[in-house]
Amino acid sequence: MNQQFEQELQSSWQERQEYAEMMLPLVGKLYRNHSVEVSVYGRSLLGASVIDIIKAHRKVRLHEGIKLRLRESFPILEALTTMSLAPSQIDIGKLAFDFNYGSAVDQKDLDAYLAEKLGDVVNKDDEQVPQDVVLYGFGRIGRLLARLLIERQGKANKLRLRAIVVRGGKEGDLEKRASLLRRDSVHGPFNGSITIDHERQAIKANGSFIQIIYANSPDEVDYTKYGINNAIVVDNTGMWRDRDGLGLHLKSKGAAKALLTAPGKGDIKNIVHGVNHEDVLASDTILSAASCTTNAITPVLKALDEEYGIESGHVETVHSFTNDQNLIDNYHKADRRGRAAPLNMVITETGAAKAVAKAYPKLAGKLTGNAIRVPTPNVSMAILNLNLKTSTDKLAVNEFLRDTALFSTLQHQIDYTASKEIVSTDLVGSRAASVVDSQATIVAENRLTLYVWYDNEFGYSCQVLRVVRDMAGITFPTLPA
Repeated sequence: MNQQFEQELQSSWQERQEYAEMMLPLVGKLYRNHSVEVSVYGRSLLGASVIDIIKAHRKVRLHEGIKLRLRESFPILEALTTMSLAPSQIDIGKLAFDFNYGSAVDQKDLDAYLAEKLGDVVNKDDEQVPQDVVLYGFGRIGRLLARLLIERQGKANKLRLRAIVVRGGKEGDLEKRASLLRRDSVHGPFNGSITIDHERQAIKANGSFIQIIYANSPDEVDYTKYGINNAIVVDNTGMWRDRDGLGLHLKSKGAAKALLTAPGKGDIKNIVHGVNHEDVLASDTILSAASCTTNAITPVLKALDEEYGIESGHVETVHSFTNDQNLIDNYHKADRRGRAAPLNMVITETGAAKAVAKAYPKLAGKLTGNAIRVPTPNVSMAILNLNLKTSTDKLAVNEFLRDTALFSTLQHQIDYTASKEIVSTDLVGSRAASVVDSQATIVAENRLTLYVWYDNEFGYSCQVLRVVRDMAGITFPTLPA
């Protein structure tokens, strides 16, 4: 009996592996040729491994209470490769579940079902023009943005990383830049091939030719010399945060727009994709992608305010240390930040609570905030202490946020976990702006305490890339609606 059970278990696992192995080339083909990004209940399969695909399917049971088998989703994916599709994000998990167990369970014609559900992108012309992108600065966010842009390379790719601008130019600089892209102590090795072109002073990665440009000021670069035109320049340095400073980028030939990966000052729009990205106009030439914390908390706060109403609240962030702090005790102009970051918890200020109002004005004046920097290199947490306008309970709040993470327009910003064992390192590489920890939720009538994790490097970089698409006028509908 035990031997039979083991054989059945092994046979089931082998079947899943085989289907996942067959899925990999189809996922790649859809993205490279059609800019169609495939996911399973919000988990992108772009660049996924066999095990990643299997795990994505297993998580469906946590949300639906019913197992979704790879043999049920594979026919969906296979059918997509035969269709003429415009650029989009298609969730084969939701389609497969609906077709096999949901509202379409009586539907027998898969082709007709997909034609109906994907009607917005079937047999539609791809009229979106590719956009040149330049990274100005190559620190933590710059290198992660490079990884995200490179993994999407292909003939149908719409965002093309053309150049990286850095200071320096000393002997060995190119090798060190490539090495930092290739290896990362937090996010692991680069998924692909990287070579150096000394003659052209460039990096070649997964078929992308990326020019390395040395400059000390944003306005001294002529991008057209490298065949770069109308580029969006993503400023990762944080050195210029107002309109005058960021406007220096627009004085360079070949640069059309600038995006700051930090909170903007003055009248610069701070954009949190999913919340106020519709405020991005074609005429906007300078924008900010706000901060990692603002991106983490604003989508959750917006969802809660629209469902329950928020009277007031306090946001406490437990934030991993950053390069702005000292490794060992030394002088720092800011209070407390001069003390050794890997050894201390450091109370500091955060403007994220006030910055929420720039993206979601309905909460203006309703939030306070503070921050504690802690001795971890990445992944942070926001603790939202909120006074709601209506009373509720833990089960209702968690079910609402789970459904928001799965089926709302904020599904790319908010993720959800029901794990009782999850810790910060488990969230490294999360592509969502935030992950709601449902097990830690506390509700007492109209008082809510919510714990929200966020990868303050990678999750934020994913949000920045979404704003770059907004600036380029590139839209990718998420289906099924």
